[in-house]
Amino acid sequence: MTVQPGLRRLLRRAWPWIKYGGGVALGAVALWVVAGRRGELAGASNYLAHLRWPWLVLAAVAELGSYVAFAAVQRRLLDAGGVTMPLGRLTAVTLAATAIANSIPAGPVVSSVFAFRQYRRYGADRALAGWTLVAVFVTAAVSLAVLAGGGLAIAGAEGASLDLVGVVAGVLVAALVLGVLFVQGRIAVWVLTGVIGVSRRWLRWPRGDVTARIDSIVARLTAVALTGPRIASAAGWGLANWVLDCGCLALSFMALGLGVPWKGLLLAYGAGQLAANLPITPGGLGVVEGSLTVALVAFGGAETSTVAAVLLYRILSFWIELPLGWGTWAGIVVSDRRRGPAPEVPTVLQPVEVAR
Repeated sequence: MTVQPGLRRLLRRAWPWIKYGGGVALGAVALWVVAGRRGELAGASNYLAHLRWPWLVLAAVAELGSYVAFAAVQRRLLDAGGVTMPLGRLTAVTLAATAIANSIPAGPVVSSVFAFRQYRRYGADRALAGWTLVAVFVTAAVSLAVLAGGGLAIAGAEGASLDLVGVVAGVLVAALVLGVLFVQGRIAVWVLTGVIGVSRRWLRWPRGDVTARIDSIVARLTAVALTGPRIASAAGWGLANWVLDCGCLALSFMALGLGVPWKGLLLAYGAGQLAANLPITPGGLGVVEGSLTVALVAFGGAETSTVAAVLLYRILSFWIELPLGWGTWAGIVVSDRRRGPAPEVPTVLQPVEVAR
């Protein structure tokens, strides 16, 4: 009786490391498989040796712009709760949080805690900071699903041949439903309260601290009442984040002197990003490269040149970001220590109505 709970606690603590180790192993397998295609890699290295630097610079600018756009999403959502955080600071937080999420065990959880504390430091109470984290996730999910849906429409029959219609359509519908439930806080609270009521009646669960946590989630869901212009602005910046990142991929083709497979670009990119968000490998290592290459080759891209363009895109969007993000994190930590501890802000659970 005493061994089983102890074993359960041990597994719970070890699970992030197990998952991370498994992800690294899968990534290594993917890289090993790619390494076996030496002909394609040799050809790709030839392309990378003849870069067109103006296009490469534009690709890097587009990638940086995607981080600024994602920071703008957070800024608009914090503004909705009456908290103003500088765009430059939010961009730095975004870079640091992305590096954390992509490189350590339980990275997404740690990066969320990091962002939460940064929101708090600039005046957000606990309810608003938690609500902003949830709202950012919903905005990113909905905008990515819309982009993938648009890519599917552009690809037409060729996209249907890749068996992505059902997946993309399902993700789009699920994301839109999630967005509606989040924006209409009353509906979300009504659904959550009903589920909790049935569970308490028939399963005698939840009890104690779990109930308090659920009440906290409800408070976060209803912390801010969004207006139409605020929703449109956040959604627009969320879409800009993905479009600019996809633009980095397109410019990577141009930087290598290659034609861009425009017809399948959005669909391939959307499918790759959806795959990257599955908790399989850190930062989608191996998954993004494989899914992007397969999809783009299916739309007529030459295998060797497509591998080269995808590798260049991943260098700009993933590998360079890791040291840059960790350096930014170090700068933020030093700056915060000089400024001293964050001021304590009392939690306000009443919804905040923002004027248009």
